[in-house]
Amino acid sequence: MDLRLARVYDSPGQDDGYRVLVDRVWPRGVSKDAAKVDLWVREAGPSTGLRRWFGHDPERFGEFARRYRAELEGNPALGELRRVVAEHPVVTLLYGARDTEHNQAVVLAEVLGA
Repeated sequence: MDLRLARVYDSPGQDDGYRVLVDRVWPRGVSKDAAKVDLWVREAGPSTGLRRWFGHDPERFGEFARRYRAELEGNPALGELRRVVAEHPVVTLLYGARDTEHNQAVVLAEVLGA
């Protein structure tokens, strides 16, 4: 399994493999054509309440990650992501956040075993 992370705002790489957007909301200013998204699993993103509470504050990331993992338990979207990762040799999880270290894709990659 080769699981990668990338900002949806960055240019797609030739070696990105299967590109999966894991944000609940489509990123502003990015056309679907330019994003080169193969699959959008919006239900994999954190709930609106959790996303707003976190506010991309790095000091809240530990608690955000704990709460987000709890939201993922029993979430069918996680099963869908596991299936996608098993079916494709390279999967890139796409996210819209500016912070490359403190976002839901980082947590998802950990949960998926990357």
